[in-house]
Amino acid sequence: MISDNINLVMGKIKKAADNANRDYKNIEIIAVTKYVESKVIKELYENGIYSFGESKVQDFIKKYEEIDNKINWHFIGHLQKNKVKFIVDKVNLIHSVDSIKIIEELNKRYERIGKSIDILLQINISNEKSKYGFDKNCLDTITNGIYKYSNVKIKGLMAISSNTENKDVIRKEFREMKELFDFIKNKEFRNIDMKFLSMGMSNDFEIAIEEGANIVRIGRMLIKK
Repeated sequence: MISDNINLVMGKIKKAADNANRDYKNIEIIAVTKYVESKVIKELYENGIYSFGESKVQDFIKKYEEIDNKINWHFIGHLQKNKVKFIVDKVNLIHSVDSIKIIEELNKRYERIGKSIDILLQINISNEKSKYGFDKNCLDTITNGIYKYSNVKIKGLMAISSNTENKDVIRKEFREMKELFDFIKNKEFRNIDMKFLSMGMSNDFEIAIEEGANIVRIGRMLIKK
């Protein structure tokens, strides 16, 4: 069943990439596994999915300890300042950095071990109060000041679309994210190297790919029975 799900998702990714004249091989799948047991993660890994996204620190630590460390772990959920210490040096990319205080805490923790961490800035592109993320209009302040945090490397942006079935609204938001991504990429900032645009989940990843995403976060479609 897992292999069938993966084939279905890959087919949709390829079609969406073709629609946008893009190479589907440049799009990375992050399997969202927050409600998934370790044995399912291992099965996904055995079937060619190597990157996994967790959103609850306590659950992530449990799985991290249970599963071989060859896995490419991403943290994709809201990260509280007092939980940062638990994931230090355990994840390869944090998608959900949504405040300066989290950047400061990450910088402090990684400075202590003489390493750096790659992050994405989460943008509240829908302006929904229920969602976390930086205001798109505040990015200048962040990008101009990031040089102070030498142990934190901004590698791109992340967003979650509006909670709506209106595909035109979703497409508009993803298109705006790509414009923000390109705007920052075309400037020169220390500690910023725009490589990843993480947007799109099981219900909207095809639109996200058509609008420029190169990371999609997929859970339900990969693990459904």
